[in-house]
Amino acid sequence: MKNQATLLSENHNAKENTLFLAMELSRKKWKLGFNDGKQMRARIRTIAARDFQGLQREIEQAKAHYGLSASARTLSCYEAGREGFWVHRALAEKAIDNVIVDAASIDIKRRKRAKTDRIDAESLAGKLVRYHGGEVSVWSVVRVPSLEAEAARQIHRDIGVLQRERQQHRVRIQSLLFTQGIDVAVTPKLLRDLAEIRCWNGERLPAELQERIRREYARLRAVEQDLFVLRKQQNTRLKNEPTAAMEKIRLLQQLCGIAMKSSWVFVMELFGWRQFRNRREVASALGLTPMPYQSGDSARDQGISRAGNRRVRAMAIEIAWSWLRYQPQSQLSQWYQQRFGGGGPRIRRIGIVAMARRLMIDLWRYVESGILPPGARMKTSVSR
Repeated sequence: MKNQATLLSENHNAKENTLFLAMELSRKKWKLGFNDGKQMRARIRTIAARDFQGLQREIEQAKAHYGLSASARTLSCYEAGREGFWVHRALAEKAIDNVIVDAASIDIKRRKRAKTDRIDAESLAGKLVRYHGGEVSVWSVVRVPSLEAEAARQIHRDIGVLQRERQQHRVRIQSLLFTQGIDVAVTPKLLRDLAEIRCWNGERLPAELQERIRREYARLRAVEQDLFVLRKQQNTRLKNEPTAAMEKIRLLQQLCGIAMKSSWVFVMELFGWRQFRNRREVASALGLTPMPYQSGDSARDQGISRAGNRRVRAMAIEIAWSWLRYQPQSQLSQWYQQRFGGGGPRIRRIGIVAMARRLMIDLWRYVESGILPPGARMKTSVSR
């Protein structure tokens, strides 16, 4: 085995022929910060957004500026944002080793400070040098899904958007009617009897208001139709596709308390493509890790980190409540009842977060190793 001195020497030699590139992305321009790992200040350049030919020219000029060979390795980074992962994949095609950085994980000065794209690019370049020098805790790196895993997220995310839109249309119709003293449910019968509905004073609804409600209801119907089509696609894929992800969804749905919506989110957002080495990584990916605060004699709990996948975190907490109802004899439900069941509403809400963390760890072990959560009931056993 190589000793530590040999490894440090190899890292130093690799660093001697490496160009570090930090990218500050925006809609119209990209700010580039170059460093060779030896300088205090970065070389700052600006190119038009999405101009990869200009990026290649700047990389070549930066190598010449720092006296690096044309074959020198280029390491880059940029903060996660609305660009998503396409820039990362484009850089990878050009043999540039890139990392996407979670912006919230970067330490900043708490005093008032100047902030410009130039300053940000220079700061990122310095942190990139430190990161590849061994300071991996300088920031958190975003995991990049495959193209297939990213595409698989679209159905349930679209369903979530449509469900919110459906609620907005319903509330808007109810609000329009409530301004006239009418409190009714939004159903197909409402549209059919709209001309016969009377206001607070016995008058019919104004024609303009009726037309607006009909237009709003037409948008509601379009959303409901889209939801029907997407849910049908989910069922068809689950029935016909023999992929590993679909098998994990089917496996989760065998547990009482877990159905299509939750199992699909858990697998497509997390279990279908992420690889975890231990339970701590699972909890961290959800943002359900506790954040204690200790300073001298002061010690308090700051709650959970909320740094992980918000969709899975919200669904995990929702399913934890469902687990208490449909899996009352499970070891996890009994643990919750013994520790938090006798407390007030606030204590129970705190406890359900802890339970959600434990439940997701149990579900991870279940889909990866087939280890059934202790005391859990299967749906197939109920029908026997």
